[in-house]
Amino acid sequence: MRICVAGAYGAFGIKHLDALAAIDEVTVTSVMGPTKAKIEALAAERGIPHAATTLDECLARDDVDAVILATPTQVHAEQAIACMKAGKPVLIEIPMADSLEDSKEICRVQKETGVLAMAGQVRRFNPSHQWIHNKVAAGELKIQQMDVQTYFFRRSNMNAKGEPRSWTDHLLWHHACHTVDLFQYQTGETASQAFGLEGPHHPELGIAMDMAIGMKTPSGAICTLSLSFNNDGPLGTFFRYICDNGTYIARYDDLYDGNENPIDLSDVAVSNNGIELIDREFIAAIKEGREPNGTVHDVLDAMRTLDRIEQSFA
Repeated sequence: MRICVAGAYGAFGIKHLDALAAIDEVTVTSVMGPTKAKIEALAAERGIPHAATTLDECLARDDVDAVILATPTQVHAEQAIACMKAGKPVLIEIPMADSLEDSKEICRVQKETGVLAMAGQVRRFNPSHQWIHNKVAAGELKIQQMDVQTYFFRRSNMNAKGEPRSWTDHLLWHHACHTVDLFQYQTGETASQAFGLEGPHHPELGIAMDMAIGMKTPSGAICTLSLSFNNDGPLGTFFRYICDNGTYIARYDDLYDGNENPIDLSDVAVSNNGIELIDREFIAAIKEGREPNGTVHDVLDAMRTLDRIEQSFA
């Protein structure tokens, strides 16, 4: 399998390059980034034979079988559609788009072309959340509440590497997208109620810096989500699952019980790296000619819920 990583020198582009290096019979043959010097330097450092500043150049190559998009959110829909129309299976980093309209168009083109398209909902693949999902599927746990905190300290337009961004991040369409999809995936239901509250918008970035979201499923499970770009403290997303048979705290790829005792996840998956696991699923689905966990159609209900939340701000 020969892969192109677009947006390769960004924070998550690097994570995908590292993850792909751990997967047998996979080669990164092409990388794309908007700055010629940067992308060529990365290709040379990693021993990648081709570097380009446009996605079109990468899609035209015979040695690119599939594409991972780790590019700015605002171009995800346009680029994902270009990949599918070029016959290249595509994994779109979260979120697949920043609007319901664009998400629907991605799904329409996928049906039209029949080319595999997967949304990068990595929380489905983190071993911590997989452990919970397996217990729910086996009837050993029932989720009563998910209490989630997503906190960063980002009062300027910087990325996870501490470098200036060429685009603006978003608490709702990016960071809340993780939890909205995960809540519906873990409960097996679409939220029947969903609302949001947002704090003041940043005077320059034009986005809300603080947000609160609530959801409820038809069976009664609830989710409370607090998000902030103003938090001066531990950064990241922390999940508390309150279940009928125990409480569990997930921090990325690690899991603890309600009393902070670690839970052994060594038998959950072949890796303890969620990015590697989502890349493995993408590649396996292509090779096996099947739909992956997290197709763009699987995730469309999450985008519908995000749209409802956005409308509730008004």
